[in-house]
Amino acid sequence: MDNEISENINSVKKRIAIAAARCGRDPHDVKLMAVTKTVAPKRIMDAVDTGIDLLGENYVQEAKEKIDFIKEHLLEKKCGAVQNWSDIFQQPQWHMIGYLQANKAKYAVRLFDCIHSVDRRELAEELNKRAGLLPRKIKILIEVNVSGEPTKNGVPAAAALSLIKEISGLENIAVRGLMTMAPYSDNPESSRPYFKALRELRNDIRSAGIAGVLMEELSMGMTDDFAVAVEEGATIVRVGRAIFGARPDKQ
Repeated sequence: MDNEISENINSVKKRIAIAAARCGRDPHDVKLMAVTKTVAPKRIMDAVDTGIDLLGENYVQEAKEKIDFIKEHLLEKKCGAVQNWSDIFQQPQWHMIGYLQANKAKYAVRLFDCIHSVDRRELAEELNKRAGLLPRKIKILIEVNVSGEPTKNGVPAAAALSLIKEISGLENIAVRGLMTMAPYSDNPESSRPYFKALRELRNDIRSAGIAGVLMEELSMGMTDDFAVAVEEGATIVRVGRAIFGARPDKQ
């Protein structure tokens, strides 16, 4: 096992707990996602061995290889003591956090437990169609471009409620919350207004009482600003560099 990864995970968890304490939250209400973009499967396995049970991947193509690797290695490690074979495959969960093209939906619904990057009706309808063929019901988050930056994906904040109402009747997807990315800044405090805005939007959508829609999750905050995100109500923080180190082209 990579001791550095283990130490990094413990450090991030401590920072989450400290941030939660500052605002009177239970740190157990915040899920730590290890972001695996370009991270080699063996290093991901080291994180899983340290207790990470939520993994986020940006690309469908990379995900399948990594998911298969982790399942195989968990099987090898646990097969001698397993009471229920299905337990091997229940953890970790894999979430899709990158931009998803509609033509990749048929793969995404098979690979991921939740998709964070739904930002248009076309994609929601394709996910619904593909999930229905399996059949399964897949959890999704609505990606919101709170900052309004033209380079960022996501539905504009002002259009998020309308989008959710439009797709709420789709039988094979379940809207479970919102996701955003704050603009890059060297100062974590610069992210606070965007995280606060997402929380307030979540509250407004929750107040609308849309049937079948549960605003349980706020996916926000990354390596540089996850503590601020926790203070503003994040339930999932997406951390890569603080766990795996700086990202080269390939590890």
